[in-house]
Amino acid sequence: MLLLAGILHMDVGLLTPLLGGQAEGPPVINVMFLKTHKTASSTVLNILFRFAETHNLSVALPVGSHFHLGYPWYFLARYVERSEPHGPQQRFNIMCNHLRFNLPEVQKVMPNDTFYFSIIRNPVFQLESSFTYYRDYVPAFRGVESLDAFLASPWTYYNRSASLHNALARNNMWFDLGFDNNGQEDDEGYVRARLADVERRFQLVLIAEYFDESMVLLRHLLRWGLDDVVAFRLNSRSAHSVAGVTVEGQARAKRWCALDWRLYQHFNRTFWARVHAELGPRRLRSEVTRLRARRRELMAQCLQDGVAKNKSQITDPQLRPFQSGQADILGYNLRQGLDNQTQRMCQRMVMPELQYMAHLYALQFPEKDPKHIPFLE
Repeated sequence: MLLLAGILHMDVGLLTPLLGGQAEGPPVINVMFLKTHKTASSTVLNILFRFAETHNLSVALPVGSHFHLGYPWYFLARYVERSEPHGPQQRFNIMCNHLRFNLPEVQKVMPNDTFYFSIIRNPVFQLESSFTYYRDYVPAFRGVESLDAFLASPWTYYNRSASLHNALARNNMWFDLGFDNNGQEDDEGYVRARLADVERRFQLVLIAEYFDESMVLLRHLLRWGLDDVVAFRLNSRSAHSVAGVTVEGQARAKRWCALDWRLYQHFNRTFWARVHAELGPRRLRSEVTRLRARRRELMAQCLQDGVAKNKSQITDPQLRPFQSGQADILGYNLRQGLDNQTQRMCQRMVMPELQYMAHLYALQFPEKDPKHIPFLE
């Protein structure tokens, strides 16, 4: 087995779950995660970045100074950095930055045996988060007093012809999957066909509201170790920057984002069916308990006071997350006096996504100019 690992240039640590009896078969190392917006996807991205760095895997990172893969335009393979721009197309192990899904182009940079997965969230609360976070960026949200005011008369603010720039204002998860966010919501045949498209391509669609259960199922399917999927919440907002949505507003949001609502209903059902088929209720409860216990251990080990901090409380500039709109994005301070190995492990778990992306870019492409993060300069 060790010889095989050497032949494949695979980190021997990848085989630990197998050797420890925690999984059946080698771990999956070729993974494409469609990173949807405001769905706890930054936490998933951290999990994938950590796994890639720990096991010396390659990541499909945005080219040059960019921090996403061409979003909101459809993804093209040329949006990915590679060692030799004029050489043959390079293949990568991990792909997880924001992009608008375009399968033929994704397949140019990912191996044939890639595991595809994504995550979605109740569109009412996904829309509320988008409104707070992207209020200064999305034309449809500018100058609107509140999300409830927007939902009371959305066509007053929403311009269909500006759909690329307004994609975050309506059916954004549908859009990220590569579909028309102004699509035919009343055409049952169209909706069912698109849902079938997602089922055919993605081996798994996770549910943000059941994040721990999602991580347990993901770990089972990827045959990863427990610590591989333990994570702290990243890019989350403080309680005071989360706006409530009235009951009437929630009903309006479901109508306004009808395609996302159908997407969520469908994959919420298939997620639980998959959980029961793969794990069963008893094993699920046991694994979720283990996951949460391990997270508590690592939070006590890594974090100052064991809790998230607002931007003014974060002492290390490299651990300060990007702030956007009216959202107060939380981050973490590390405990003092950690040994070097623990420090590295903890730092990876709390590193915001822009900083982690720049870090991996420097490791993977040392010959290229590093990515600069303007708000840190």
